[in-house]
This record gives sequence, structure tokens and C-alpha cells, in this order.
Amino acid sequence: MMERRMDAALLVLFLVHLATTLEVPLDLPQPPTITHQSPKDYIIDPRENIIIHCEAKGKPHPSFSWTRNGTHFDIDEDPNVTLKPHSGTLVVDISRAKAEHYECVYQCTARNKHGTAVSNNIVVQQSRSPLWSKEKVKPFIVQEGVSMVLPCRPPAGLPPPIIFWMDNNFQRLPQSSRVSQSLNGDLYFSNVLREDSRNDYICYARFPYTQTIQQKQPITVKVLNQDPADERKPTFLIPTGPTSSKMVLRGQVLEMECIAEGLLTPDVSWTKVSGDLPAKRTSFLHYQKTLRIVDVSESDAGDYRCTARNRLGSAHHVIHVTVKAAPYWISGAPRNLVLAPGESGVLTCRASGTPKPSVSWAMNGIPIENSPKDFSRKVEDDTIIFTDVQTGSSAVYQCNVSNDYGYLLSNAFVNVLSEPPRVLTQANKVYQVIKNHQALIDCASFGSPIPKITWFKDSRSSTLDGDPYILHDNGTLEIHVAQARNSGKYTCVARNILGIYENHIYLEVKEPTRILKQPEYKVVQMGKSVVFECKVKHDLSLTPTMTWLKDDGELPDDERLIVDSDSLTITDVTENDAGVYTCIMNTTLDHDSASAELTVVERPDPPTDLELTDQKKRSVQLTWIPGDEHNSPIQKFLIQYEDSLHHRGHWHNLTEVPGTRTTAHLKLSPYIHYTFRVLAVNAVDFSRPSFPSRVVKTDPAAPDENPTGVQGFGTEHDNLVISWKPLSGLQSNGPGLHYRVMWRQKVVDSDWTTVTVANNSKFVVSGTPTFVPYELKVQAVNDHGAGPEPAIAHGYSGEDLPVAAPDNVQAVLLNSTLAEVHWDPVPFKLIRGHLKGYKVYYWRERSLHKHNPHLVENQILTFSGNHTRRMLPGLHPFSLYSFNVRVFNGKGEGPPSPTLQFDTPEGVPGVPTSLLVTNPNLDSLTLEWSPPHDRNGRITGYTLKYQPVNNSNELGPVEELALPANETSVTLLNLKYSTRYKFYLNAKTVSGAGPAISQEAVTVLDEALISQHDVDVGAGHTQTPHPIARSPPRRPPQKVRPANPFGNVSSSPGEDGTLISWEYWGPEQNVYVEYVVNSEGEGEEEWQKELVNGTQNVMLKRLKGGLSYRVRLVAKGHHDQPLHLSDELLVSVPAVASRQVDIATQGWFIGLMCAIALLILILLIICFIQRNKGGKYPVKEKEDAHTDPEFQPMKDEDCTFGEYSDNEDHKPLKGSRTPSNGTVKRDDSDDSLVDYGEGGDGQFNEDGSFIGQYSGKSASKETAEGHESSEAPSPINAMNSLNSFV
Repeated sequence: MMERRMDAALLVLFLVHLATTLEVPLDLPQPPTITHQSPKDYIIDPRENIIIHCEAKGKPHPSFSWTRNGTHFDIDEDPNVTLKPHSGTLVVDISRAKAEHYECVYQCTARNKHGTAVSNNIVVQQSRSPLWSKEKVKPFIVQEGVSMVLPCRPPAGLPPPIIFWMDNNFQRLPQSSRVSQSLNGDLYFSNVLREDSRNDYICYARFPYTQTIQQKQPITVKVLNQDPADERKPTFLIPTGPTSSKMVLRGQVLEMECIAEGLLTPDVSWTKVSGDLPAKRTSFLHYQKTLRIVDVSESDAGDYRCTARNRLGSAHHVIHVTVKAAPYWISGAPRNLVLAPGESGVLTCRASGTPKPSVSWAMNGIPIENSPKDFSRKVEDDTIIFTDVQTGSSAVYQCNVSNDYGYLLSNAFVNVLSEPPRVLTQANKVYQVIKNHQALIDCASFGSPIPKITWFKDSRSSTLDGDPYILHDNGTLEIHVAQARNSGKYTCVARNILGIYENHIYLEVKEPTRILKQPEYKVVQMGKSVVFECKVKHDLSLTPTMTWLKDDGELPDDERLIVDSDSLTITDVTENDAGVYTCIMNTTLDHDSASAELTVVERPDPPTDLELTDQKKRSVQLTWIPGDEHNSPIQKFLIQYEDSLHHRGHWHNLTEVPGTRTTAHLKLSPYIHYTFRVLAVNAVDFSRPSFPSRVVKTDPAAPDENPTGVQGFGTEHDNLVISWKPLSGLQSNGPGLHYRVMWRQKVVDSDWTTVTVANNSKFVVSGTPTFVPYELKVQAVNDHGAGPEPAIAHGYSGEDLPVAAPDNVQAVLLNSTLAEVHWDPVPFKLIRGHLKGYKVYYWRERSLHKHNPHLVENQILTFSGNHTRRMLPGLHPFSLYSFNVRVFNGKGEGPPSPTLQFDTPEGVPGVPTSLLVTNPNLDSLTLEWSPPHDRNGRITGYTLKYQPVNNSNELGPVEELALPANETSVTLLNLKYSTRYKFYLNAKTVSGAGPAISQEAVTVLDEALISQHDVDVGAGHTQTPHPIARSPPRRPPQKVRPANPFGNVSSSPGEDGTLISWEYWGPEQNVYVEYVVNSEGEGEEEWQKELVNGTQNVMLKRLKGGLSYRVRLVAKGHHDQPLHLSDELLVSVPAVASRQVDIATQGWFIGLMCAIALLILILLIICFIQRNKGGKYPVKEKEDAHTDPEFQPMKDEDCTFGEYSDNEDHKPLKGSRTPSNGTVKRDDSDDSLVDYGEGGDGQFNEDGSFIGQYSGKSASKETAEGHESSEAPSPINAMNSLNSFV
């Protein structure tokens, strides 16, 4: 027994792999397989031919036969029945016969030489739609409040009809929790109302197969209200009793209903006693009265409780549900079995049901117990085991599983074949899959024995049987998460003992389609445009298609909707455009989508139905109905009124209320004819105004309030002006509005003086004392009385100028530029007005320096409030100042205090006015400067610092010189040749050293190449590679000062802009430079300005290249003093500013100059030779008659001609000319030439040769240079010429 069980277990394990259904190619022998048949319960339309389907396949093609009601059906004997060619389908022509004659049980048989397959038992029934029986329906007469049931009871049909209730106009009768239809079609009323009275309650039955509708006779219902029923708690109409039971089959739909009556109408709810309702399969119909559960399973069995409840009580009913089951497959129907000779296999027919079904087997349609014995076959309940099958044992086996509620019939063949493997999947098939998705590559195969499948990729180095590959039993290769590296060529190999077969398949992994920028939620006003963007990334090898949907449907066919490649534009938006828009990007492999909602807003519609209620003497209630808010909530309501009595046609804002309210309590003023209107406000705008309300008139009354803003002041020293803010028409409360104005002195116990003022808002009281306090009152009065007692206001009569100056005025010096002024306050009575403050007048009389002229420069400092000391900043050091103090009020200033004087001590001097470089030489240069314009004391000396600067702008060691005060120039010796130096010069007083002026220059030989650097005040380091030399400025004499305080205004280009320099000797503190683009024939542009106080140069950095500017200096004093303007300077800014470099020290330049010098030397030699051919000869030519000097050999050592090589190097050659700036010195032994004079006749040399025609002007022997000579230009001369040029 144990051995048998073990064998069975091994066999089952072995056959798990073989459980997959095999598709046998139709070119191979195989038993029949039924591929299509009619349903078991086949309902036909009696008006059409009857078609009973039966299709099958096999090799050879099967033949067909039928049984009817269990016996053979001879088709040939019935002229109304035919068989479709190559098919088993029956066609019954009912034109010559009645359909009911063919209502039978049919079964189809398909057979060939390998076996026989049979169909299910097909029960054919015709659809029936019988007429309603004629009956007289009595009217229903009921008392109001009672329950009622209108029966339908339709005729039985096949299938059952669909029931609904309608009236004579074919309109469905309204149903509710009070009135509803039951599952059997009856109409239930939980309680009737008077409006239920009608004579056209009609029940209709629709029969779906014949598409016919039958109707019941109309039912009349009359509801009486003479003795209405009392309220009562619920009771159930159906089902009856406390419990009931219901049976349902597995997989079907369970419907249970509980309909209750009661007054008030009860509510019905459901619960499952023994558990929870299956949420996903549960629904409630007929206003919670029907519980519906779909796809019922055994777990749905149990007790269900329905509860009906109203305020008077509740009722309960329990329904016990049992679940039965017709047979159903546990692991699917039996599968065809293909075996090779000698193999073993199993057919399994495993099913379940309630009650448990029985299993029976048949072979080729014959019960297996009646079939021929086969020792290779063994039947064990629901399993047939085949062992060592042989050729010829192919057959079709039928498995029949049945119980009381149905049956299952399945055909499965056993086909014994010997067949080499073949791959059924198309060769070279290309699979495309999206990256990171599952890839399934098919390799459908067939063979007997069943082939084994192996997979290879590309080089076939190893089989694909590990991660990430999964090989399924049917040969399919799975890649769970495909990546780009998985693309390529795959080979599927199928092999069994009879052969091998391989197939090539290709996999392409594509990039996924992704929406990079999704459409966004939009809120747009009606009439505007909106754009939804949808930017997508996709695999370039796939063709994308963009589709837009609106509310999951197609876009409206409207030209306002413009679809582009990556956007949707809607123009002139309307309310109908609101909704959810979805962009879908589709490719052949995948898609992506994104949605966004469009909300269309508009200003709200105006409120309607304005109604005034609860009107009282001073108030009224206003209500209204809001208009459509157009998707933008109303934020508030604005209530306006029109006063048709005083301002007809003018609407005024009265009040606002929140948008959630539709009523407002309005306060009314007397003597107004009110008309109201309401405007709604949302996020878009105000609505149009509502239609006006009716007119509300209020009676006049005395004023409720007095004028506000009462004040008193004087416009003259002897008056008092009383003013106020008048009441509005709304505040007047009646006709005849005027004002009662009252006043009295505050300090004197006097009576009130009263006047009446109408149509004005001020009154002038004349003859008052100067600046006296008053008490004031203004009261509103109309024809109906006076307003409340007014409040007292305070004011003053008019002011006059102060009559006294501050006493005890003195000044305390804090430093050279700051002083503090003290004074005693002026008594209040002498100010004669409101104290506004004090003013200090001060002016610089002159500088204490003997070179500075007499100055008068008035300045005023105003100090608001009651102060007795204040600072005087910004004083000039070493100066004499005068000052006085005055008090001022609202009328003006009082008399000045006695004028006092003080001297400011010495301070540090200003920057020297100029610093120039003159007489530069190889190792020396001269610095000239002008004293500071602002000496601020006695100059005690100067400090000069200088240091070399290399080509990389690095500074060398600093040398310092102390110079006496009376010096304005210094010559610096022993400087380095061709070196840039930076100089700093500042002046000193006893208070210390002032700011420095800086300058740069280069020590070079040629004075024309010396350039002067930009002036830099203080410690700045503004530098340029080649400063530009300027002539020293000429200051005007100190004693005779010109009217224009500016002189020597100049400009020079710099690295960071244009440097403007000047001299200034004016007293003004506010100095600034102005510039404007020089434009001819065009409108004048605005002058740009930069403040330059304390300096005498400025770098303008904002000038644009390529333009010309007009530049001027401006000195500004106090507002009562004129401006001082310099002459305008025209400055041109180069289009491209470049930084200069000292090219004389650059290697490439030295090389270039050497090449040029060599070239010039060669050219000079050639010219010399050419000139000597036709020149004049000296007397010495007689000695050399035998030799032509033009053809003398040149010595290699010194490049001179042989005849003149000894002590003749510097003698002139014939026809030669010395460069205009030659510098070659003469040897001491070279005395063969005599000096020649300037402008004289030609001279003779020692041997009588005439040399005057070749001579130039002689230079002084005192100079470092020698006489000009007429010798040939040697390389030394040429280089000297080049050096002087460089």
C-alpha cells in the first residue's frame, strides 16, 4: 500500500510539468476537440430560425451527429433541418414548422478515427411574452396616512419580464423612501398622502427577447382625508414575521428586500449578524430597502438583519441565507494529454460543489466501464492514470461532474504521438517593451515527447536560467524588470529525443513615455484665454500621439480650442469650458496622462428681489437674493443709497456685509428719501447693481451731531479765524441748517460771544489781542432745533514777530571745524506766537592766512523747538567767523542777537593743488607743485615719498624726503633708468599732515616720451601704464581773484574712466562735476552730476565709449547765492579702451626692433654705395687714384671699409648724412676736422677738401653730444637712432 502511494506521488510530481495544455498543430493526427457550442439553456426567438451551434477540430476533420431527447436524431428525415457544411451546427427553418416542435434536449457528437467528443446537453426553449389577462381592476380607496400595495402580477414569461410603473403619458411614476417598487413588481406605499390620488397607476412588463411591452389596466387610487391616520411606529409589509430564509447559488446574485410601513416614513438599514457586509460586492437599491450582493460565495451565508426606524420606534427582521453550489472546477477542466509511446500521464477531473458532486468518466462517449479494457489505463475516482501507453491508444475522455444544482461536462483527449520538436512562435519575431516593465518572450513549441526549452542571448555563451531571467513551463522567458542592456537577439532551442529546433527572437527595450510638465489647475475669467501645457518625453523610435479629453470625453468641436504639439489653448473662455482636461500621450507600447481642472469665473450676477421690512423711525431691514457667483465665492455685498431729495442720481456707499449674509439692518438719518441697491463682490469684480428698492422717506429732526475739526488761529496779529468741517446733507437732519459760533478768552472769566453763520465753514473775529488763547464752540442748528451741546475747542488769535533776541549768546570751540553756540531762551511773552525754534546766522569773515582774501559767506542753521545750545559743523580751520542768534515763530524771525566772532584753530591742510613732473632724464627728474588751496593754517613743510613700480604694478621700497614750506619744486637724482616711479606729496601744518597727491612718471631719455600720470588724491593707487604729461597749471594771483573760481580744467583718459582735474579757490563747500552727451540738433539731455567736495579731481566711470561729453564744474552756495560754473570742457571717450603697456621692455618688441635695425643698416649701405658712384671727391682722392673707394673691401670685425679702419672709424664718408638726432661722440685724437660755424660759408678741411655742402649745424661743446658728422651710418649709429625713436 505504501509503495502504491509513493508511486502515485512520484507520478503526480512528474506530471506537474505536463499539466499545461498543449496545442497540437492541425497538420498532426489528433482526436476531435469541440471548439464552440450553444449554451446549456438556450432560449430562442420564435420568430427566427433556430441555430444550434456545434463546431469541432481534429485530424482528420471530424464528422458530426446529434441526439434529441436522448435518441439519435436523423437529420436527413426532417426537411426543415439542415447541417452546415464542414460543421456540426444545426439550422432549423421555422417558416414551415412551429418552433415549439423543436423544444427538446440536443447533444452533438464529433468523431474521427482517433476518438469521439460530445457536447453539453443543450435545452432549447422558445421565448414567451404572454398577454395580460383581461381583468377589471377595482379602485383603491384609502384613508390618508395608511399603507397601501398596488399589485402588478405580470404574466409568466421566458425569461421573466422587466417591471416598471408609468402613467398615461408614459412618464415614470416618482419613487422615494415612502413609495417604492418591490422585486416582484408590486408598488408599495409606506403611507399615502392626498397627492397620491390619481387614476393612472399603470404597471408595464417588458420582455427582452421579443422586445415587447405589455401593460396592465390602469389602477385608480383615491385618498380620503376625513379621518387621517395617527402616527405609528414601523412594521414590515414584506417579508412577514420576525424571520425568513433564502437560498442562493454560488456565483449568482443575492437580493433581499425589507419594505416597511409607518407614519412617519421609516428608514431601512442592513447589517450582517455574524460578520461584516462585503463592501466591494454590496450595494443598496430602492432607497435602502433592497440589499444586493453579487458573485456570492460560501462566506456570504449567515443571518442578515434589516431594521426599519422612525421617531416612534423600530422593527427588525432576520433573513437566514444559505449558499449552495452547482459543480465548479477547482483547478480547471481536464487538459488534453499528448504522450509519446512508452510515456505515462494523468487526466484529472477535480471539481467541487454543495452538495458534493459525483464524478463519472466516459471514453469516446461510452461509459468507461463499458469501454474496451486497457491495461495501461487505471481509473481512480476523479483521476485516470496512463502507464506505458502505446501507439493506437488515442481517445477522447469525457468527465461528467453533477449534483442537484447542475453538471459539468468536459472533453479531454489522450493523443499518442512520436514527433520531433518544432517551435510554433514566428521566426525572427521582434518584441518591444518599455524599460522597467515586464518582458515576456514566447517560445511556443510542440513535440512528443514534450521538448525541453533552453534560451540563449547573443553569443550563446550560457543558458538564461538565472536572475533576471525566469523560464516558464510553457517555454516563455520572462524578464521581470527589463533594462536597456536586455535588448538584443535571443535564441530559443527546443529539443527532445527525436530532434532539435531553434528559433531567433529579438527584444527591444524602449524608454518610457513620461509627461515632464503636467497641465496645472487654472482659474480664468470668462472671455479670457487659457493655456494648458503638456510637455512629454518619449522614446525617439516610437511615434507619439497626443490626445486631449474633456471630462473623460472627446474635446468639443470648437475652433476656440487649439491643440498644439505640447499644449491646449482655449480662447474666449465660456462657462461651458469648465471641467477637467486630460492630456494623453500614446505610443504603440505605453502611454502617460495628466489632468488639470479649469474653473471659469466671472463677476457675480446682481442680487435680486430687494425687500424692505421692519421699518422704524431710524432703521429698516433690507433683504435680497444673491445672484449666481460664477465659481468665485461672493466675498461681500456693498449697499448703496440714493437721496432723491437732495442728490438725485448720485449713489453713495452706505455699508458692507459679508458674502454669507443676505440681510442687513440699516440705520437711517432724518430728512432723507432713501432708495437702496446692492452690489455683490467676488475675486473677479463687482457685479452690476441690483434693481433699486422702493423709496423710504424719513421725517426731519434736529441735528444729531455738531461739526468736527473746530480750530482757531489768526491770519493777522489782531484777528481770530474760527473754522470747522461742515455737516453733510445726510447729517443735517432737516432744512435750514446753520451754525451757532461761540468764543471767549480763556484766561479772562468772560461771557461767550455768539454769532450765527449759514452757508460757510469759518468766521473771522477782528480786533483781538495778539496771540491770546480762546475757547471755541460751534453748534449745528436747523429748523427743527439745535444739535447737542458742543465740545469746547481751543485756539489762539494771530501771531506777530518776536520783539526780543536771545541773551547771553556765546560760542565754544570744540575743534578746528566744530563749534557749539549757547544762548538763553527768549521769554514766551516776547515771542508773541508759537515758538518754532531758533536760527543761527554765521559767516566766514576771512581766513587767518595772509594769502587768503577777505570772505563773507552767510550760512543759516535752523533748530526747531525750544533749544538753548546747538552745534555749528563744517567750519573752515584757521578762519575768523561771525555769528548771531534769532528766535522765530509762525509769523517770522525776531531781531538778531549782538554779532560775536570766534577764530577757528589750525587744521590739517588740503591736498596740494598740483604735482607735475618736468625735465625727466635718464636718472633724474624734477617735481613741481602748488601749495594746497585749503591751507587751513600755516604750512610748515612738505613730505615727499616715492617708490619704483615694475611692469606687474608691484611697488618697490619707499624713499621719503622732508621739504621746507617755501619750496615748490625738487630735483631727484640717481634714479633708475627707464623705470616707473610713483610719487606722493602732502603738506603739513602744526595740526598734522594733510592728504597726499600722487603722480607717476618714467625715467627715459627723450623728453617727448615722458608722460604724466593721473592725479590721485589721498592713498589711492590709480595707475596707467603710460601716464600723459601735462603742463603745470597757472594759478591766478591770490590778490586779484577772478570772478570764476575754477581754473585749469583738463581731462585725461584712464584705465577705469576719464579723469577730470581742476583748480578751485572759491568759498563754496558744495562742488560737483556735471556732464552731458554732446548732441547737435537734438533736444538737450539732463545734466548728470557727481559730488566732488574736498577734491580737485574726479574719475568719471560712467561715460560710454564712442561718445563726446560736455563737462563743467559747479560750485553751489546757499539758496540765495548764485551758482559758479566753470568753462565747459569737451571730452571724447574712445570707442574701445585698452590698457597700455611699456612695450620698450617687452621681448617681442626688442626682437622686432633688432630686425628692423638690421634691415635699415642694409638699406643704408646700399644707398651709400649708390650715392658714392656720383659724389664729389676730396683732395685726398689723388693719393687714392689707383683705388676706387666704392669698392674697398669691408672688414668683418667692425663692418667698416678697409681704408679707414685705423683711427678713422668716426670720420665722415663721402656722400653720407648723419641722422638728425645722431649722438655718436668724437675721439680725442680725431682732430683732422675743424669746427664749423652756423650758417657760414663752406669751410675747408686740412687738406683743402671742401666739406661745407655736406655739413649741418654744429652743436655746443658743452653738451653731452658730439658734433654732427657726415660719417656713414654704422650699426651703432643706427641703434642709437632707434633708441631715440623708441
